[in-house]
Amino acid sequence: MSDLTITPVTTKRERKAFVDLPFRLYRDDPNWVPPLMGEALGLITPEKNGWYSHAKVQLFLAHEGVRVVGRISAHIDTLALTMPAAQGFGPGVGQWGLMDAEREDVFVALLGKAEDWLRGEGMTRALGPISQSIWEEPGLLVQGFDHPPTIMMGHAKPEYRGWIERAGYEPAKQLFTYELDITKEFPPIVKRIIKSGESNPRIVVREVDKRRFEEEAAIILSILNDAWSDNWGFVPLTPPEIKDVGVKLKPIVFNDLIRIAELDGRPVAFMITLPDLNEPIKPLGGSLLPFGWAKLLLWLRKPKVRTMRVPLMGVVKELQASRMASQLAFMMIEYIRRASVEHYGASRGEIGWILEDNQGMRSIATTLESEVNKVYTVYGKTL
Repeated sequence: MSDLTITPVTTKRERKAFVDLPFRLYRDDPNWVPPLMGEALGLITPEKNGWYSHAKVQLFLAHEGVRVVGRISAHIDTLALTMPAAQGFGPGVGQWGLMDAEREDVFVALLGKAEDWLRGEGMTRALGPISQSIWEEPGLLVQGFDHPPTIMMGHAKPEYRGWIERAGYEPAKQLFTYELDITKEFPPIVKRIIKSGESNPRIVVREVDKRRFEEEAAIILSILNDAWSDNWGFVPLTPPEIKDVGVKLKPIVFNDLIRIAELDGRPVAFMITLPDLNEPIKPLGGSLLPFGWAKLLLWLRKPKVRTMRVPLMGVVKELQASRMASQLAFMMIEYIRRASVEHYGASRGEIGWILEDNQGMRSIATTLESEVNKVYTVYGKTL
């Protein structure tokens, strides 16, 4: 511990070291998915991440001699500061994330450094891990270490939970993901609800048109910002972030896997499903060289996957307390289930993350006979 030093990341070389550390710490973990190096570097490079347009970030590295033994990001989302405090963020709430360390003493020292930085910026409470935007990888994995995460979900070492809690943090919110066998038809009650919706001339559930990508994205964003606006941790997506997400996800956007539900001709609900890109990425070890790029390009032309992930679904607020909301959800889920099996060879679906107190979505997941497969916790502490 005597030669442990923690310094801010200021150079490209230090950013590279920041990204490299997990490759060493998780190299023997069969369920860790090595991110593509370029994507991981882009996440922490302000010029390549639209989230930085409303965020202030400081990365730290822990060294013992020349050896990197830990890392952390301390950050403030200026939009999160404007949110109602009852929704988790609000004035004085900063975050930390991208946290990894070889040992608990290093972990605690890094947390202390991040907390000091947040205090220096006027923050009075810290939430973490949130890596880095709430729309990226929020929460610490606390259940479900026995299988790899799907695209845009995190992984962690089991011991981190104890390290965080012994550092004085308490759970602020839990997030769940649910898995289900999508080769099976849904229960009779769900079929009846779907059939009823199909006989309602007011309802149309359509595929998106990738040729009108920006227009369709604007429709989905409008529903999302309305549907999620009262949720814990909500921060509206900004144009720079939307642009970045569009560039990253467009290659795995397929018309039949994203649906928009219309009521009387007005878009009122959506569901986004993505093939689990982690499946073809995992064997690449973080690099597209020498032949990884060709393998990935070939996969993208006609993807075949075991798992489909539903990262986002929303119904406009005015319908959320109605039976119509669950009816539209079941219809979109069923149509995408069929396409996933028939066109992509998928057999497994994953829904989430879902907030622990989102009873509507949890009820839908339960009715579909899906089960919780991973639990993530966001921790909080008064500074």
